[in-house]
Amino acid sequence: MHDKVRISFLAGATILAGLSTTRCNSAPETNNVVQNGSVETIQQDGDLIVLTLEGPTTFSATREGAIGYEADLVQKFADDLGVTPRFIQMDSIDEMLDAMDEGRAHLAAANLTMTETRQDDLAFGPAYRNVAESVVCHQGGPAPKTLDQLTGVNLEVLAGSSYVETLEDAATNHPELTWETETAGSALPMLRDVAEQRLDCTVADSHLAEYARRLYPDLIIPMSLTETRPMGWVYNSNISGMDQALAGWFMEAHASGYLEELDEHWFGHLDEFDYVEVLRFVERIEERLPRYRTYFEAAAEEKPFDWILLAAQAYQESHWDENAVSPTGVRGLMMLTRPTAREVGIEDRLDPAQSVDGGARYLQRLYNRLPEAIDGSDRLWFALAAYNVGMGHVYDARTLARRQGLDPNNWETMERMLPLLTRPKYYGSVKHGYARGYEPVRYVERIRDYYNMLRANVPV
Repeated sequence: MHDKVRISFLAGATILAGLSTTRCNSAPETNNVVQNGSVETIQQDGDLIVLTLEGPTTFSATREGAIGYEADLVQKFADDLGVTPRFIQMDSIDEMLDAMDEGRAHLAAANLTMTETRQDDLAFGPAYRNVAESVVCHQGGPAPKTLDQLTGVNLEVLAGSSYVETLEDAATNHPELTWETETAGSALPMLRDVAEQRLDCTVADSHLAEYARRLYPDLIIPMSLTETRPMGWVYNSNISGMDQALAGWFMEAHASGYLEELDEHWFGHLDEFDYVEVLRFVERIEERLPRYRTYFEAAAEEKPFDWILLAAQAYQESHWDENAVSPTGVRGLMMLTRPTAREVGIEDRLDPAQSVDGGARYLQRLYNRLPEAIDGSDRLWFALAAYNVGMGHVYDARTLARRQGLDPNNWETMERMLPLLTRPKYYGSVKHGYARGYEPVRYVERIRDYYNMLRANVPV
């Protein structure tokens, strides 16, 4: 049996994004100065001390470990060094950067934009992602498209952030531009205040702004304050060899496609936004989900996935309508066919408890039937695709991948191969023939989206 996997947010983004196996270990107190030493010293000691901030696109500590884009990136770097990352969650950007200036950690990883001011005072590793700074407002309030229009709005931004630097620069030519600051781990609290109309506008990195629109569909992004700018880790310059280690590792991470894969994993679907659909989903979280939550929780016990995944899948299947019936005869919360219901021992497909239990057991069977070589988040995406289109077509897509010299165990490969099953040239050459191959790809994408929105909106 494979270990239970946890889907990250921002699989997306959709993130829904995917699964994380990063660890969150206890760390030294932040008032301790790390030994200067070298990268070799860190490898001998076995611990990489990393400062970070809590945020949906950065890092979150859970009982099962650390999850987040930065957590995964740090974990990969630490794995390649042969050490264990020890995350220290700080309360603010200023606190974190002050701690780095005082040598209290080896790295700071928290979606930090590489501004000229910061680079004058801190040592940055290579850039690994580019983001713009977006102005985010409520659709029922001001929607400034220029700096002149931004003056006079009730604007609050994250203290210590690059947004403050940007606004200070803008204020030299627009002296009427004013703003307040708030101390937090990310811009999400301010985004929530805008969504609830306690603020007119705030500023957030473009990927966080797009993520927030999935939580709060009334948010709009009327303008950008900057062009895209790079993000990087801050490193302790007293650690001999750290600059070379980071330069070499990020060069390989770029060349191998790892950074591109990680971006897709966390942020790949954030540009797909349907206001009406997201608004309806958020409303149904309050109106419908409470009736079925206990069924999802019970069905997820001893399964390799959590109850939120089942809830997300059920929403994709039926929109949490226990009486749902399709023209093809599938029915219930998990839209089971009659043969599948018999296979898992379900008598009444319209009974919500039976439907959820049956759907969960069927998904687990598919998950367990997959080859051992398919692991991590990919294994869950494969199982969900098989739930939608059938295991035979999934195996056909793997056959097409092998013929093209691609990795048949990689979900991104399947996203390319499954749609080929709509074309005679390809489906005529495999065992199970034609399939609507675009459907399982979209099915998995939507479940990832719903999962991430649930994670952000529902206490677990």
